[in-house]
Amino acid sequence: MNRLLKFVLVLALLSGYIYNNVRACTSVLVSGKASKDGRPFILKNRDTPSLDNLIVQVKGEKYRYIAVASAADSLVESVWSGHNEKGFAIINTAAYNLNGDSKISDERDGIIMRRALEICATLQDFENLIDTIHPRYSNSNFGVIDAEGGCAYYEVGVKQWKKFDANDPNVAPYGYLIRTNHGFSGDRSLDAGVERYMAINKYMTQASFTGKLDAVGILRSVPRILKHGLTDIDLYDLEPEDASKQEFFPFIDFIPRYLTASAELIQGVKNGEDPLFTVGWNIIGSPLATVAIPLLITPSGNLPKVVVKGDDGGSLLCHYGFKLKERLFPLRTKSRGNYIDIAQLINKKGTGILQVIEPIESEIVARGEQVIEKVRSSKSYPVKEIDAYYKWVDEFVQSEYKEKFGI
Repeated sequence: MNRLLKFVLVLALLSGYIYNNVRACTSVLVSGKASKDGRPFILKNRDTPSLDNLIVQVKGEKYRYIAVASAADSLVESVWSGHNEKGFAIINTAAYNLNGDSKISDERDGIIMRRALEICATLQDFENLIDTIHPRYSNSNFGVIDAEGGCAYYEVGVKQWKKFDANDPNVAPYGYLIRTNHGFSGDRSLDAGVERYMAINKYMTQASFTGKLDAVGILRSVPRILKHGLTDIDLYDLEPEDASKQEFFPFIDFIPRYLTASAELIQGVKNGEDPLFTVGWNIIGSPLATVAIPLLITPSGNLPKVVVKGDDGGSLLCHYGFKLKERLFPLRTKSRGNYIDIAQLINKKGTGILQVIEPIESEIVARGEQVIEKVRSSKSYPVKEIDAYYKWVDEFVQSEYKEKFGI
């Protein structure tokens, strides 16, 4: 890579160094009026220092739900995205401008989401919930969908909240909305996550105008966008020939980050469909190193073993991702997360980690879509087929990661 280009890029990206080390998530929600199949969906790329993530299934006060949680949170006091048996789903991103310069010492956004999943069935239920929480201790953009076609962001601060409805053409003229780390109702001089907002906005604009607002396509693309929103530098333009030598590059303010712990796209239902048909497409671990798996709430309560708590207290798939991230971010310094070895990620020989996991994920997604279609068309819930799919996923993921990566 040209040394002058490297120098310019470091200067262009250096301003993100401090911000790169705090919680920074990227999200989008798409109304059923705009999506390719008429089902709403929400996506969150979760960035957090709590990198050890897994899936939990909980019987809440009113409803069962599946959610992303931190492995260290053994009591599941907080969750960070998920859906319940009524088709209600929720995500969030931290919004650092909703409370002005005030700092919240005890943010409870994860607790709010857990509570919402166990008692809410509709957007109205969620509005009622946030009205009853005092003090609120919130600083979030909450993305919410329900089985009635509701699809909206709620910008929730300590003293106030505001709804942005993706079904309202005056609010979302193209049927989708985006949030990173600022709210549109907050102090705009404090906006954060702008570079990632620019990146996802460019992608979503093109997807909208080319008829590609499909859930699985968005899931497999957005968490892995390697084009910087501000500089327009695309890592695919810098692909090394192979992985024979290290090629470091400043990896700051891209959508995927060193601190990306997981990603989830929750696909809702059409009007009249069973809310149990809601699907959580989960990437547990770094999207640069782990694969998406579709999850449904079933009467059996089963889930793939690779995404839930294992004997070591964490998710096997997430821990596979940790091992591969050692190759992507090999520096052993405080700034390790700011520099990625592009040769290990992508290269012209196709041996990069991201390139190797793509066909693994393609097979999981293809088989998953077949099962989901059978679920939607069956008169009775095909529990055996779903459980058999989960068992196959466990065997396939472990076999492929061992064969392809030796782990």
